[in-house]
Amino acid sequence: MAGGADPELEPGRVVEALELLLRPHGDRDSAAEPAQEPALCPETLRKNAVALEERLSRAAGWASLRSLRAAVLSRNPALAAGAAGAEPGWAAACGLLALLLCLKERLSALAAAPAAAAAPGAPPPPAADTLSAGQARTVRRALRAAVGLGLLPHLPPGLGPCPGPPPPGPGGARLLAAAAALAELARLPALGVPLLASHLRLLLAGLCVLGHGPAALCQGVSEADRARCREALQDILDRVYQPLAVQELLVLQGPPKQSVPCPRAGPGPAPAWLRRLCGHLLSERLLRPNGVQAVVRGVLEGTGGGAGAEAAALDWRKCDAVAKILASCPQQCLSLEDYYRQVCPQILDLLHIQDKVAARQFQRVATTTVLTMAREHPQLAERHLLRPLLSPLLRCSEAAELAVEDLAAGTMLVPEAELGCCVEDVLKVYVVGNDSSSLMLGSLQSVLGVVFSLYSFAKQNVSYLRSPCQEILLWFLEKAERERSLAVLEGLAGLGSTVPALHPRCWVCAGSEGGAAITVEDTISDEDEALYQKISSEQCHVQSLVELLSHCQKSGLAGDFFIHCLKELAQVAAEDEAAPNLAVEPGGSLLELEQEQTRQERKLLVLQLVAALCESVSDTVFTDIVQVQEFVAAVLQRACVSPAQGPGAAAEAQTLAMAMGLVAALLGGAVQLQSSDFSVLKRLVPLLEELSHSYPEPLTQELASDLRIAICTHGACAPGTVGAAADSVLGRKLGMGAQSPADIPSGAPSPGGSQAPPQHRHSNPSAHGERSTEQSAGHEPSATGSTPAPCADSPAPAGLQELLVSAYDPQPPTRAAALRHLASLVTQRDPEALRLQEKLLQVFLENVQHEDAFVYLSAIQGVALLSSEYPEQILPVLLARYECPAQGTEDAMATVTRMKLGEVLMRITRALGDMVFQHREPLIRTFLRGARDPDGALRASSLSNLGELCQYLGFQLGSIVQEVTCCVTAIARTDPDAEVRRAAVHVVVLLLRGLSEKVTEVLQDVLRDLYRLLKHVVTAERDGAAVLHAQLALEELDTVMRRVLFPPQTLEKKIIVLP
Repeated sequence: MAGGADPELEPGRVVEALELLLRPHGDRDSAAEPAQEPALCPETLRKNAVALEERLSRAAGWASLRSLRAAVLSRNPALAAGAAGAEPGWAAACGLLALLLCLKERLSALAAAPAAAAAPGAPPPPAADTLSAGQARTVRRALRAAVGLGLLPHLPPGLGPCPGPPPPGPGGARLLAAAAALAELARLPALGVPLLASHLRLLLAGLCVLGHGPAALCQGVSEADRARCREALQDILDRVYQPLAVQELLVLQGPPKQSVPCPRAGPGPAPAWLRRLCGHLLSERLLRPNGVQAVVRGVLEGTGGGAGAEAAALDWRKCDAVAKILASCPQQCLSLEDYYRQVCPQILDLLHIQDKVAARQFQRVATTTVLTMAREHPQLAERHLLRPLLSPLLRCSEAAELAVEDLAAGTMLVPEAELGCCVEDVLKVYVVGNDSSSLMLGSLQSVLGVVFSLYSFAKQNVSYLRSPCQEILLWFLEKAERERSLAVLEGLAGLGSTVPALHPRCWVCAGSEGGAAITVEDTISDEDEALYQKISSEQCHVQSLVELLSHCQKSGLAGDFFIHCLKELAQVAAEDEAAPNLAVEPGGSLLELEQEQTRQERKLLVLQLVAALCESVSDTVFTDIVQVQEFVAAVLQRACVSPAQGPGAAAEAQTLAMAMGLVAALLGGAVQLQSSDFSVLKRLVPLLEELSHSYPEPLTQELASDLRIAICTHGACAPGTVGAAADSVLGRKLGMGAQSPADIPSGAPSPGGSQAPPQHRHSNPSAHGERSTEQSAGHEPSATGSTPAPCADSPAPAGLQELLVSAYDPQPPTRAAALRHLASLVTQRDPEALRLQEKLLQVFLENVQHEDAFVYLSAIQGVALLSSEYPEQILPVLLARYECPAQGTEDAMATVTRMKLGEVLMRITRALGDMVFQHREPLIRTFLRGARDPDGALRASSLSNLGELCQYLGFQLGSIVQEVTCCVTAIARTDPDAEVRRAAVHVVVLLLRGLSEKVTEVLQDVLRDLYRLLKHVVTAERDGAAVLHAQLALEELDTVMRRVLFPPQTLEKKIIVLP
């Protein structure tokens, strides 16, 4: 077109014509009230059209627009005929569409022209086809009027307005003219954006009717025109924002057809052909690249953010509906296999959405879709969903065969980001989805070994993978059947092959972002190093497994696995009795030697696992009678197979006594037994009968026989040995039960078998106390020395007296239980126990000398609790014993006892808190004397206690810091034992940590000496540990001095109020 530079051909002239055509009645300025939409009556439209024609024919400067409008109408005969028609609405619509097409040509020409260069330093000019705000508002009004007058009235029922009289004239031809013009306008972004943003649904409805509707609705439309409408429909759907296209198609499709029609306002339901067409088009949107995300966003978006978005995230029904749509294969798809191959990767991508609000919705949709597909088509879901999901873990599994190019040392098999993403996806799909079907459990079981290795690594290091790995493992153990869970635990422990472990060439290493990565490592050529790595890995795995089982105690899984390990241990013992030792037989084959080595490794692993479970799992591991029965049955079976003999006879006999005492406690009233419980306990009768005939120890035979009688009679006939065994397990809490001490006979079995036969008679408390005292003195002279147990002549109550007697019981568990009960009485401030504080102190101090850790730690706890209640009376006694050990004891035993008393003193220090200042001088004086003891271990222990005491005292050290500094300096420079020198330097470290920023105030007189001492140790000390302690002390001192010399800058704003 000539005259492109003429100002009259600028877009503003066309916009002015549109304003003239849309001018409301009374010549009001439409731009004056933009918030109000003026009404256009037919008479106003007719007058505006006449005014526009007059302006185009007579006004100066409008000739270019008149010629351009004529050219546009000549190319669109239907619009030309409508503009010249007598019907005001259709004529106005045609005039508006003609002017909009003129504006489209002008904007296209401007956009095609070369842009002018911007001036240096100036911002870039806007695009040539950019409209101003007022012009854009007028264009939006014109588009709205063109759609409302030209497109909407000619849509069939169900797509257009409410039912009413149809407009005059051929509806198909007019709909074609309006839809074709609007489709052409949509190709230009400047006009297509406002058009498609507000009127996409109506435009899609018109194109659907023209391109795919029945012939009755398209009268006057040729087949070529219908084909062009189908192309325009596809073009618009491809160019528009895909979630918006999905939303509009869903609205056009309408709700599912109801069997009983219900009255509603608005247009009726969509016709069947339109529902089928929209379903077909939605399926096409789904099968496009990123079509799954577009469909999900199209259904779930539109909440507007804020509280609405949060509510949409919780709308699980909508998410489940989308999941059902994604899980269903469309009809136009070639095969179900092709659909899964195309859609499943996009479904897994939904788990990685970064937006927090949308991520919750997408995660629910993806999880529900995966679970639905797994239920409907398990094989396809496993091939296209679960295996790709678990691919990073399967890649490094023991069952996987690594490629040759992946076997190079240092190869990054699974990067950190991929591994972390995989673990989080597994957590979302399996744990959050919470579907315990056989397919889901089976697929997860194949990678549990790798997940457990990651959990074990994260437990030993700092990694965010620990929590998700733990949740995955616990979910599987909870949801799987008990036999399957036990088999998996056995595989994780290395006792079975049900769970593929991490590939032996793979190694878990720390990632840079707090995660982990899996690399390929070379095989270790050094046999010693390889053995060390194997043992360390097994220990780490056992500790991690025990930690994992500590979270499974309420469900009973920990108890079942503990019993399973005991049965495995009994089987190993039986194999040791039956099979010869092939390793020492000459002439054995290599295969037999390897089998024997494997058996020995399994035996050691079982022993290690049982030991770790006994140490770490709580005493609440058994949750019901069935587990107790299985535990006792495992112990009894082991005793029947291999009676206690050899070096471990005492421990095995003690275990058997504890197990039988546990049954006796159940029968003695520890728990309320029902008839069903007795039916469970009756499973022990055959084992007890066999034990009563085959076990070499007579008392154990008698107790087994009595237990069998008590079980068979449901506790009606319970011989005296049963009650004595129950008292032994319960820690002889006789005064707390229903029976009195005189009613409880003695004679529980002991490991050594030296106890007197059971006496079926009643005795007074004094006699019972004397008899127990004699037993204690006869069994354990080294533990109690020459001091007898407290006699029954003291005015203590019967229950407290029995506890005092039990504190000298020859069996360590009974003795420790009594000591802990006495300590609990002190904690509860029992008046009778506090009245006998001297006797309690004597009992605790004598048990401190015991060699069993469980006993002397219980005694230490009791002394500490008693001393924290009465520090003024008891602390001097402890300090005197620490300085001067008891006469008649060996030097080694005296040293050990003094170190135990040092632990008591430190526990008292912690319990006293700030009140320890009152006892500062005697404590420090005692530890300084201990630092000069001839024994090096005691010197190191005294210095360690001194350092901890100084750390607690802090600035309350006062002038005594001079003595401490001189002592520490002398020992650090001259002591011959490296361990003592380390302890001396460690005192300085603790002193600096305790004082922190007050170092310069408290240590101002000795700080230079301490600094010189530390520098001397760093330069002249040969012991590496002592040098390390000195370096730590120098770092502490450097940090403190930097804070003092260069305090942090604080920005403060002071406001002063003037009077």
